[in-house]
Amino acid sequence: MQREHTDVNVKPRERFLTLDTATTVMAAALMNGRELLGESNVYGERNHSVHVISELERLLNEEGLTRDDVDGIAVGVGPGSYTGIRIAVTAAKTLAWAWGVPVTSISTLHALAWGGWNRGIEMKGQEGKNESVNNGSSGAQAADWIVPVLDARRGQVYTGLFAVSTVDDVESPQRLEPDAIRLMTAWTDDLLQRLESLPSEERPPVIWLVGETTVHAETADRLRAWSELRIVPYELEGRWVGRLGADKLLRQEHDELHTLVPNYTQLAEAEANLLRKR
Repeated sequence: MQREHTDVNVKPRERFLTLDTATTVMAAALMNGRELLGESNVYGERNHSVHVISELERLLNEEGLTRDDVDGIAVGVGPGSYTGIRIAVTAAKTLAWAWGVPVTSISTLHALAWGGWNRGIEMKGQEGKNESVNNGSSGAQAADWIVPVLDARRGQVYTGLFAVSTVDDVESPQRLEPDAIRLMTAWTDDLLQRLESLPSEERPPVIWLVGETTVHAETADRLRAWSELRIVPYELEGRWVGRLGADKLLRQEHDELHTLVPNYTQLAEAEANLLRKR
């Protein structure tokens, strides 16, 4: 039975379904507020459309819930795989309309940055976490930078820039630069210029390169001139999509259903011209 459509501005928002199919992982989560109830990470980009609905249903069934218990949906809108992004966005919009619940968009790269940084902290251990953020000092400490990357081929990456300055992973990384598709060499040059222009006390003690790092690690290695560089290969996990989405829905931030679209991004004109000359 179709749920009655109600005013999404006053409707309670506690249990949320979240999903992202912009990468090789179909990452989904079921949240109760900011608490993770269940998670699904299915690998294989070409099969995302096969798994989306069944995985969301499984997450609900395992908690003894139904669609009537869902109070909102969050969806990753990329950037990433063109085909992949459309799968999640279409599914989320369809379910939000049918169930009469709000939908909100989140950045795939933001979730990747948060999850990749946490993975790096786990790898280093608690001692490394305290060192990387506080550096053993009781005074103010510059924030670490997180550079998430998804390979876009031909020397290009989907990427952005985030900062994290707390030992507590409750707060999500703060955005410093918008998501975009960029030439990795030009992007590294931009980051180097930004680092050089900062006073020494404001430079990040650590720069985390996270995500699909293998192809682009050598280019990013130039960043070591100003900060410690830590490279963390990482694949998106549903829990970080869930936490970002839950935060937005709890703040009662949602998108207009019919105008929510994927963030495909485009190269800056100068970079596109450079690429055509190759």
